[in-house]
Amino acid sequence: MAKSPKKSPAPNGFEEAPQSSFEGAPLSGSVADWVKQLEADAEASGVESQREIASKAGKHRKAVENQARKHSEAVSVNKKATASKTARGVSIGGSTDPKTRAAAGLNPVAGLDISLEDAGNISPGGVTATVEALSKLIESGNPLHKNGKIWTPHRPARPDKSEGGIRILMKSDYEPAGDQPTAIRDLVEGLENGDRSQVLLGVTGSGKTFTMAKVIEATQRPAVILAPNKTLAAQLYSEFKNFFPDNAVEYFVSYYDYYQPEAYVPRSDTYIEKESSINEQIDRMRHSATRSLLERDDCIIVASVSCIYGIGSVETYTAMTFQMSVGDRLDQRQLLADLVAQQYKRRDMDFTRGSFRVRGDTIELFPAHLEDAAWRISMFGDEIDAITEFDPLTGQKVGDLKSVKIYANSHYVTPRPTLNGAIKSIKEELRLRLAELEKAGRLLEAQRLEQRTRYDIEMLEATGSCQGIENYSRYLTGRDPGDPPPTLFEYIPDNALVFIDESHVTVPQIGGMYRGDFRRKATLAEYGFRLPSCMDNRPLRFEEWDAMRPDTIAVSATPGSWEMEQSGGVFAEQVIRPTGLIDPPVEVRSARTQVDDVLGEIRETAAKGYRTLCTVLTKRMAEDLTEYLHEQGVRVRYMHSDIDTLERIEIIRDLRLGAFDVLVGINLLREGLDIPECGFVAILDADKEGFLRSETSLIQTIGRAARNVDGKVILYADQVTGSMQRAMDETARRREKQMAYNLENGITPESVKAKISDILDSVYERDHVRADISGVSGKGFADGGNLVGNNLQAHLNALEKSMRDAAADLDFEKAARLRDEIKRLKAAELAVMDDPMAREESKAMEGIKRNAKATRESLLPAGGPEDGSRQPARPQSVPDRAADEGATPSYFSRPSLDDMGPGTDTTTPLFRKPDLDEMGRDPTTPAGKSLFRKNDLDEMTVGRTEKPVIGRVPEKPDASKSTKRFSPLLEGQPERDDGVRPVARGRVGAGSYEEPGEQKRKGRTKGKTGRPGR
Repeated sequence: MAKSPKKSPAPNGFEEAPQSSFEGAPLSGSVADWVKQLEADAEASGVESQREIASKAGKHRKAVENQARKHSEAVSVNKKATASKTARGVSIGGSTDPKTRAAAGLNPVAGLDISLEDAGNISPGGVTATVEALSKLIESGNPLHKNGKIWTPHRPARPDKSEGGIRILMKSDYEPAGDQPTAIRDLVEGLENGDRSQVLLGVTGSGKTFTMAKVIEATQRPAVILAPNKTLAAQLYSEFKNFFPDNAVEYFVSYYDYYQPEAYVPRSDTYIEKESSINEQIDRMRHSATRSLLERDDCIIVASVSCIYGIGSVETYTAMTFQMSVGDRLDQRQLLADLVAQQYKRRDMDFTRGSFRVRGDTIELFPAHLEDAAWRISMFGDEIDAITEFDPLTGQKVGDLKSVKIYANSHYVTPRPTLNGAIKSIKEELRLRLAELEKAGRLLEAQRLEQRTRYDIEMLEATGSCQGIENYSRYLTGRDPGDPPPTLFEYIPDNALVFIDESHVTVPQIGGMYRGDFRRKATLAEYGFRLPSCMDNRPLRFEEWDAMRPDTIAVSATPGSWEMEQSGGVFAEQVIRPTGLIDPPVEVRSARTQVDDVLGEIRETAAKGYRTLCTVLTKRMAEDLTEYLHEQGVRVRYMHSDIDTLERIEIIRDLRLGAFDVLVGINLLREGLDIPECGFVAILDADKEGFLRSETSLIQTIGRAARNVDGKVILYADQVTGSMQRAMDETARRREKQMAYNLENGITPESVKAKISDILDSVYERDHVRADISGVSGKGFADGGNLVGNNLQAHLNALEKSMRDAAADLDFEKAARLRDEIKRLKAAELAVMDDPMAREESKAMEGIKRNAKATRESLLPAGGPEDGSRQPARPQSVPDRAADEGATPSYFSRPSLDDMGPGTDTTTPLFRKPDLDEMGRDPTTPAGKSLFRKNDLDEMTVGRTEKPVIGRVPEKPDASKSTKRFSPLLEGQPERDDGVRPVARGRVGAGSYEEPGEQKRKGRTKGKTGRPGR
């Protein structure tokens, strides 16, 4: 078959890297287009089924499918047959039919170097079924077609709820104000009318969270709030917890503090092992969330986008629960066996969450979903005599219970019959896959796959679990190849609500999760690290999520195109703020003198007592601008992606407290940043059109100044771009509406007074020990215990008072934490002051050791000693032992060795220190010039301890005559070789004290603090 000399087209879907095109194939288009054409013909033949599909997935799907059909018809006429293949003939994403692949110039079976005739001898199995199903899914773009059938989301049956019937009751001191009543009424009416998608356009500071809570209370329906990241999720969880103290407000985010997925890079033959660090607190809250969904009607889940990843199925999770009541008769040994089957561990000494212990007839159980309570089951023979709840730390009884329901300790727990069937299916797939690899001569991949999979099978048979058990989720849940795994959306009830917070960020995140995961898993399966069925452990595709989601409300100040398209362009607007605040005025100035102009504005803003946010385009610009402002005497810090998450929260908090006045950033100064003290926002290079200066980014950044009555925004640009104009027009429209409302109702705007939350308030960071500086115990610096960023000195005085009070109460741990917090804040304040002495003091407070030589030189006069040497003047520590007359007096006195020890307080010392010439040889023999020079104390501390001899240097031995290292200490001694070698430092983890994981984590940390000069 002749190759065409022209360039290969761009890859379509998930094809491999393009090679030269092929000619002479009997098809009239590429494999991907051929599949699309067949699909289009199949859909065109059944018009009625197409309408049903469109009604299920949404009206927007119909227009997209019509365009796709027209495109595929046009492509099939204009294009010739092309196909892509790798060097080994693997084309994941193409057709799996042997004849089709052979006609396109590929190997008949992916990954096998066999002929078309031999391909028919391979027994058909589920080896390539996943690849084929997912490839068709990717190419068609329609999740409702699976294997030629219409796919519907799985809605499993749920057991009866033991704690149902509780009303959702909101508790708040505030009433809806401004635009909130109208927005709440519009959203509730839309839900009652059956609208599947709605949009709430709420400006910054308008109380969108309050509106969401009111909608939940009005509809009495359980809710899921999707947040774009863990930090915003923790903030929303805290707010909803305050709104609904008597209801089940739960937190469901990824329980990994650190996660490195399993991956393989074929080009360099690099295998990256899965590495993760699980946060026990978040794992407990995930169990609590799934239990509340199954047991309660008043459940509100705050989740991140990780909820579209697979967890255990509802059927197996609920099947592995059992209930015990007082008076039930059961066998104690059977009860213990059931607990072990639920992945609980027996620990008689270390009683932690997810474990149990047995003491005679008493069984103590620490459930997976509880944090500070455990259950004690007392038995009399084979009858349950009492069930008691107690504190696992102190053992103190909390109360008596009539019955308890025990849920499994893992979402992936599986009943033994299901597990046995899954093991059988895994063995069958392994047999078929090994036959494929061995027939193709890929023995390394076959040996690797067999070793890894057989180990997992043995672990499943012995313990019911294994590392990476989620890769076998298809068999454990009984799903078909290509079907999505069970996720949180199968747990939530049918009448639930979904709120997408910051939807312009969250919705693209949902759409971007799938493809990269598919590519990574396909490589692992191709090279024998996993069975091909591992690709069914994946996040939901966007279309699958779209088909599964219940009634949805997208919440954002700048809704995206998908949300507006779903709602038909209709949205509930929330522009009026309850405080009467209006959007800040926006001004455009020239970018030619932007830095100097920003400096002047910053000084004016700081004089008023407000803070400044300054956004730039690159990390280098952020750091350089920070350095320049610091040189000009401005208290400034920067923040970008190199700054650690914990450090970012501290930077924001210190900004509000007044430790510095200006924060320079790039893209982190956008959504969810609540800084009421911000009076000025500067957007540099606003005319550089792109993502960072798009309409959405500009509106979000402008909104950071909307919580202060004196806030203003300046865009520095030489020309007004379309994004700038649209952002300014939208801001002007909102300002006009807000000012008219204030004038009509006689409202005087007031700045927001929001408390400065410590990091300890964040659920995500609760494992870190931090000083409690929330102000609840301190007085005199905040009303009602809420810190409002104003005067740093007043805050420090209050902290010092709290520290003394804690020490007086003998609470030394709290006093020490407060002391550390005071030192940190003082160091932050001093570091940004343009005062050399203050900077030196700041370095000393932070533990930065100054070089002794630099200190010594700083004490010398400008011209140095008269003799030209670098030796410092000897300080006058004792008057009777004065230094030479030519010595320079110093403000500081450092005693020498002669001034230390007994007798130094007398005129004549009791002892005389021998010099180096008198050591090691007969003092009566003249020594001549010594090879050594005495080091002073300065040279024995921070500086070097070996310095070259001033004057004549000893002759260096001839290296050509000897291969041994020469040492004056060994001169004249006979040579020997006792085999002793210098001690070599072992690598981390091999005979060294460092923890390998900790060293890796340290290597990943950028180590930047946001401070100038660091």
